Amino acid sequence: MLVFILGLPVGLPVGSPPVDALLIVLAVVVASATMQVAGGIDWMVSIAAKLIEADPTRITFIAPLVSFLFAAGAGTSNILYPLLPVISDLSYRNGIRPSRPLPLSVVATGIALACSPVSAAMAEMVTLTAVSPYDFELIDIIKVTFPAALFGIVGAAFVVNRLGKDIANDPEIQAKIAAGTIPSPDMHSGAIKVEVTVTKEGRNAALIFFAGVAAIVIYGLFKDLRPQDAAGNPIAMTPMIQVIMLLVGTLTVLVCRPKLTEVSATSVFKAGMVSAIALFGLAWLTDTFLGAHTEMSANGVGALVTKAPWIFALGMFLVCVLTTSQSTATRTVVPIGLAAGMAPALLSGMWVGAFAGIYLLPTNGSQIAAANFDASGSTKLGTKLYDHSFFIPTLILAVTTIIPGVVLGAILSWPVPRRDPNQESCPAW
Repeated sequence: MLVFILGLPVGLPVGSPPVDALLIVLAVVVASATMQVAGGIDWMVSIAAKLIEADPTRITFIAPLVSFLFAAGAGTSNILYPLLPVISDLSYRNGIRPSRPLPLSVVATGIALACSPVSAAMAEMVTLTAVSPYDFELIDIIKVTFPAALFGIVGAAFVVNRLGKDIANDPEIQAKIAAGTIPSPDMHSGAIKVEVTVTKEGRNAALIFFAGVAAIVIYGLFKDLRPQDAAGNPIAMTPMIQVIMLLVGTLTVLVCRPKLTEVSATSVFKAGMVSAIALFGLAWLTDTFLGAHTEMSANGVGALVTKAPWIFALGMFLVCVLTTSQSTATRTVVPIGLAAGMAPALLSGMWVGAFAGIYLLPTNGSQIAAANFDASGSTKLGTKLYDHSFFIPTLILAVTTIIPGVVLGAILSWPVPRRDPNQESCPAW
């Protein structure tokens, strides 16, 4: 409706509808939902749980990293829900305060979507940066976001591992143990197991999906492997992602034989379709508004960003806080940064860390679930907007991810001197 108002009564030129981004999201949603029906999500969860259980004494480091990797591979944070009771139970039984690994694992899945080739947020980002004059494609984004996120999670884990009192020194937890409300860690037995059904079909569906993700990365790295367009040039990654994910869905149907009537009822399909519809309208609105005010964005915001690039990171973080949607924040803020003249690599480094902002307020389902699964009560939702267990981990992870992201982005944005073939040595920097 707002696009209609801007186009007719106001008289602004109507922008281009984001068809490419919509098609990517739809292709990924169909493939992911088909995999979920086949049992692929359950198989992923079982593997992730085993990795977390391998060394429970270092769970504050391992759990967030595993949660991050599987969320990035699956393109959704929903994979974390079945892992929450495992993380809570294992940490407590090993004498580790659950409020350390639980919140950081939740927040880590947020920044994972900036590293996933198949997330809706990445689909939005690719359609914005892969076009001329930026030509900054999927693999270029991941080169910045993925290592920055890994550095950020490990760095945040060192800090979060010291938050709160140890179980032995926490009077609130000790009072519950004395009252018999919860068992002592050394008496705690019978670990909570992941309640999922693991099948051969689920394993095959997950492997097919991961093969599709790997294919997207490979085609992103090696342009010469891609099919050619009518002009004889390698096609862009946008249609490649669409083709590969639709192929993944087809192979899953042929190999794993899921019940297709259940695809539309899955949580992945419902959430994905809502996201696709919302993003289509928002992206169209943003393109229409910014297209009519390009000069204002470049001169006004551009001047601020040039003097203080951190303003972009702060703006992205705050929009994530207010919308609790990485995709919405991407489509809203990234075009402004690009119009202001920010290098896509530097922008990507800030973009990934800002995604932690969706957990600054205790309003997400995964935060509520994490607090409910923590029987010790150490993971709290608080009574104010800043006294919950996710507030500090969110800020820490945002900072520890943005800093290496900015460094990597600056390195990749730095002009590389080209060697003159007529000279015997390289020119000076």
